[in-house]
Amino acid sequence: MGNGKVGSEFVVVCALCQKPTPVGRTFCQHCWSLLRGRVVSIKELEEEIRLQSLRKRLRRRARLLTIGLSTLVFIVSVVCVALYYCTDVLVKPPSWLNSSSASGQWAMFRYDLGRSGCSEPAHILPQGVVKWVFRSGAAVYSSPAIAEGTVYFGSRDHRLYAVDATTGAKRWEYETGSWVESSPVVVGGIVYFGSNDGKLYAVRADTGEKLWEFMTGYPVRSSPAVANNKVVYFGADDYSVYAVRTKNGVKLWQLSTNGCVTSSPAVSGGVVYVGSNDGFCYAVDAMSGRLRLRFKAYSPVSSSPAVDNGVVYCATFSGRLLSFDGTARNLPWEHEIKPYWLQAYAFGLPVPQPPPQSGFIWGAKIASRIESSPTVADGKLFVGTSNRLIAIDLATKQKLWEFVPDGAMAGSVAVCGGNVYMGSSKGTLYALDASTGVAVWRLQLGSPATSSPSVSRGVIYIGLEDGSLYAVE
Repeated sequence: MGNGKVGSEFVVVCALCQKPTPVGRTFCQHCWSLLRGRVVSIKELEEEIRLQSLRKRLRRRARLLTIGLSTLVFIVSVVCVALYYCTDVLVKPPSWLNSSSASGQWAMFRYDLGRSGCSEPAHILPQGVVKWVFRSGAAVYSSPAIAEGTVYFGSRDHRLYAVDATTGAKRWEYETGSWVESSPVVVGGIVYFGSNDGKLYAVRADTGEKLWEFMTGYPVRSSPAVANNKVVYFGADDYSVYAVRTKNGVKLWQLSTNGCVTSSPAVSGGVVYVGSNDGFCYAVDAMSGRLRLRFKAYSPVSSSPAVDNGVVYCATFSGRLLSFDGTARNLPWEHEIKPYWLQAYAFGLPVPQPPPQSGFIWGAKIASRIESSPTVADGKLFVGTSNRLIAIDLATKQKLWEFVPDGAMAGSVAVCGGNVYMGSSKGTLYALDASTGVAVWRLQLGSPATSSPSVSRGVIYIGLEDGSLYAVE
């Protein structure tokens, strides 16, 4: 070997297999390769084997520790993600984020951020007498907002109008680039409204001076909601729900859906509820934009949901009325897995019966079509269908009464002082007893009612297809 070391006290460590072979052999006794390698003593070899064994044990322990820590981190991450997206344990929605119209006013679409359509009890009720009429240049689909003695509404003549609530005299007008079908909301001396030119506007309530605008690029037909004078929520035809700051119009968050969002958001307990034409109703954390629940309605939801005591009511274009728990959360991949689960159950495979979707409380098919928003008042739910108004007892889920007007209903109803107010496509304004559905009075306005009525201080304000805004006392 040329190293001068002979005898049984030395071995050669094979360069190929790293195993010892006694000195003096030509080939490795383990792999039978030409023997080349290090010559070491038996004692050195034993120490090296001991060290190698120790290193192997240390490496094994390090691997086990790494695997254990990685598994722990993975489990903790999965649990945290599950808690974040499926529960309110880690982050709760800001329950203080709410708002409503001041006493005697109707400062936003459907009166409050729960979109109840019901104002506080009134001492003076409208008697069906025309107080004044204001005429714009085109049809009025925007529902009026009343605040501090001024009525605000939009028109298809591309303008938002501010009219004196007492006399009907115009105070100012603001021109946009397209129809104004979105209903305005007035908060803190500022009017917020959308236009079909793809913008959300913020203008001064006293002068109409523009403060800022937010561009979406697609029509904004949804009526905005303003919570605590801090954030504006609205939908757009670009399949999105937006939250922007009231101070400067800077986007806070954006939620994408799979359909146009013409539904007006309802905000209750720090959660935004809004429908989409993709057939779902969404529940979103008002501050972060985190999706909490995607409730399947199986048909476009263009009307606004109504929220009452944590229960959300929504109506679909196909005529279904649905309710769900506003605090519910989706299970992971719930709507993606459900179709396969249903098929497996239908074929008799050994799987349990699929449960109802998360949050579901009850639902019923009540009409062939519903476009108006449900209204909640005094334990009753009022829903306008394509040809009638239906009142439902929320305790029993049974129909109390129904009223058939002289034409179709385009807008929603308003409830105030025990009366229900509604307009028809034949131009008739009705006042019905909320308990019985009997007509208290009716008034022929001469043109189809295209907006939802608003009620403030004993006066009803409603827009018509001929461009008129009526004040009826």
